[in-house]
Amino acid sequence: KGKKPRVMYSIPTGANPTGASLPIERRKAIYAIAQRHNLILLEDDPYYFMQFSPQRLPSFFSMDVDGRVIRLDSFSKVLSSGLRVGFATGPEPLISRIELHGQASSLHPSGVSQAVVLKVLQTWQRQGFLEHAQKISDFYRQQRDTFFALADKHLTGLAEWNRHVSAGMFAWIKLKGIDDSFELISKKAVEQKVLLVPGKAFFPPGSGGDACPYVRASYSTATEEQMDEALRRLAVLLKENAPSASE
Repeated sequence: KGKKPRVMYSIPTGANPTGASLPIERRKAIYAIAQRHNLILLEDDPYYFMQFSPQRLPSFFSMDVDGRVIRLDSFSKVLSSGLRVGFATGPEPLISRIELHGQASSLHPSGVSQAVVLKVLQTWQRQGFLEHAQKISDFYRQQRDTFFALADKHLTGLAEWNRHVSAGMFAWIKLKGIDDSFELISKKAVEQKVLLVPGKAFFPPGSGGDACPYVRASYSTATEEQMDEALRRLAVLLKENAPSASE
């Protein structure tokens, strides 16, 4: 009912906040829906090169036979977060409109950042970039394994989480015995110097996320010692604020 949408938005790989990735069968089904309803498919895929399996899942853009996919990539995830440089790939008529909009709004990303990215890519070439991306993927795989091992150690019985994260840097954790994580995470956890994001931050107002027991953790740059201590402190908070959770 109401107006039919014209655009479908997807973060298909290592999505923020859940860390979930769409399997290939679901990607094909979603693309078929876009074809059937004549939708533009906006593929926001900054974590594509941070997949942990040797064979990366195909992108929507690689499946596109109709010129309906606009793909968004980011160098901030694989080169340096401070660069804030990304790029869009897609049909020329759509990309030209994005370019015009950029000229009328932000003008363009930082010239210095663009020059740094250009020089790095010219030096590495395609193979060098892919080798670097593999190192990034290996690093985050180890971070993931360390985080979930420590979650098993400290949070078993206190929380639940999806451990089948195959890309990216995020863990989506449900706190047992907590109806809404906002107060606990935004105040009490911060007081203990544990930085997580309460789940309700990822829901638009009125969408049913006003009370949310989930939190998002990022294992991107934390050391094993920092993860261990942070999850220990979180476990203490959960035992103090949801004593029935561990029963």
